[in-house]
Amino acid sequence: MNTPIYDFLKKYGQSGILRCHMPAHKGKSLIPELSAMYALDITEISGADSLFEADGIILQSEKNISSLYNTSGTVYSTGGSTLCIQTILYIMKSENRKIFAVRNVHRAFMNAAALLDLDVEWIMPEYSGGILSGNINPQDIENALKNSGKPSALYVTSPDYTGKTTDIKTLAAICRRYTARLIVDNAHGAHLKFLPQDIHPITLGADLCCDSAHKMLPALTGAAMLHTSVPEYVPLLKQAMNMFGSTSPSYLIMMSLDLCNKYITEKIKSDIKNNLVYLENFRRKFSDRLVFADGEPFHITIKASESGLDGNELAERLRKNGAECEYSDKTLVILLMSPVCTKHDYEKLSYALSETVGECRKTRPYTMEFDMRLPERVMSIHDAVFSDSETIPVEKAAGRICASVKVPCPPAVPIVASGERIDRNSINIFVRYGIPDVIVVK
Repeated sequence: MNTPIYDFLKKYGQSGILRCHMPAHKGKSLIPELSAMYALDITEISGADSLFEADGIILQSEKNISSLYNTSGTVYSTGGSTLCIQTILYIMKSENRKIFAVRNVHRAFMNAAALLDLDVEWIMPEYSGGILSGNINPQDIENALKNSGKPSALYVTSPDYTGKTTDIKTLAAICRRYTARLIVDNAHGAHLKFLPQDIHPITLGADLCCDSAHKMLPALTGAAMLHTSVPEYVPLLKQAMNMFGSTSPSYLIMMSLDLCNKYITEKIKSDIKNNLVYLENFRRKFSDRLVFADGEPFHITIKASESGLDGNELAERLRKNGAECEYSDKTLVILLMSPVCTKHDYEKLSYALSETVGECRKTRPYTMEFDMRLPERVMSIHDAVFSDSETIPVEKAAGRICASVKVPCPPAVPIVASGERIDRNSINIFVRYGIPDVIVVK
């Protein structure tokens, strides 16, 4: 697989040409260790193409990745999946579609809904143990789309933050019955195409989906891809993305996506094959001491509470033993691996976890079971976000209307959506997730 963006940047970096253009660092780093990186950092000069009007090296690279994922079209994002989500929802709004969204969305969805003034209808998953993960009941989807009364779109997050995947194939079939579009936030699943069984959302019938390449592939932070299986959407992707993206997209991020194409072509399947063995051995080694959640294999989600441990303590002791986790709360610890991990990485993690489990105190199971009814909707998401607001302690928020969603990232799953009234049950969830204050409408 050729690498047109990388090849251009490398040649330009070595050319010695006088850079009478942005960026102002002129290819020179303030510290020697970063010199090679700065030399490759450019802007839209002659021959470098332009992300939102691509007809040269960027377009070539995007066509490469589209062929690897077998899409009708794929475009790059240097603003992560957030920019892709904004783009997708813009297209849905332009088609005047009603948006149904499964509730465990990322806050990026909420922010985009506010900017676009979308009226979102929520579908509650069947939660178990907290707000991060749950099962989607296909009958709930069927009922929502059947009674919609207008063209619709279904928005789901799969894999979710814990690595749990949903039945995209079944949801796609339901959406087709009602001429609805299926949108998948696949931020945690860029590698799913290349597992022994291809379970990428586009393969399974999604109309649009975003992949955060930096989460599961060897790409720089901010690297993402927006895929579509709908030919008529292909020319709309750049047009819509241009509404939200920076006019100075990072060439370093695009280069990392370009190099991912080469990695996918040459190595990813063999790396995944090796990693699946390491992951299976790792889980087997600790199966008598730890309870693991089901999900796609590279998310090692430890059900800490069910294992008789405090998740936050487990994460802290892991850190002291040389391993930094992706996320922890009192009930869960998420260890996020990737295809580029090596046998040595798993040996190091096994050692750290062995030491850690021996150090942790045994605790009684701690549950995060809540009454997960939707709070009362009082205002639109847009009106709430753009209202005068104030930040108050969460304990004093009963009866107040949520303005902006204030939850940490990760995991960035909203507890109360903008425009909803905060009730006592919601306050209990805020407290259990350690969120001390909320932004409310004045």
